[in-house]
Amino acid sequence: MTSETHLRRAIALALAAREAGNPPFGSLLVGPDGTVLAEEQNTSITSSDISHHPELKLAVWAARELTPEVAAGTTMYTSCQPCEMCSGALARSGLGQVVYALSGDQLNGLKTTGGPFPAVPQEGPNLYDEARVPIDGYYN
Repeated sequence: MTSETHLRRAIALALAAREAGNPPFGSLLVGPDGTVLAEEQNTSITSSDISHHPELKLAVWAARELTPEVAAGTTMYTSCQPCEMCSGALARSGLGQVVYALSGDQLNGLKTTGGPFPAVPQEGPNLYDEARVPIDGYYN
């Protein structure tokens, strides 16, 4: 199968998500040998869980079910460029690469309402000497 075939499947999963009442996003994970290992679609509305993006669900599945060697050889095909939440999970999952159909900028250009999410204000760093105690030595 070609990348276009896998991207078309991701788009079909996005359509199924929309038809089910969820945001229109879908993804699939393809193993090193070209076999489709898993598919997901967005279920954030029907599951009442804002983290149920297909990319995040597949990253969690891969980290749990695949060896690091197999994960490194996989490709995720997704209907849209992963958001920041999903990108963080993908980086930690060890997946090999992501191929997407629609960029985040293209997605935002298609929106007539809702635009990009505003950033939540953050304050810090604070209490460095105390906060470092549980961390010291963990990453050595």
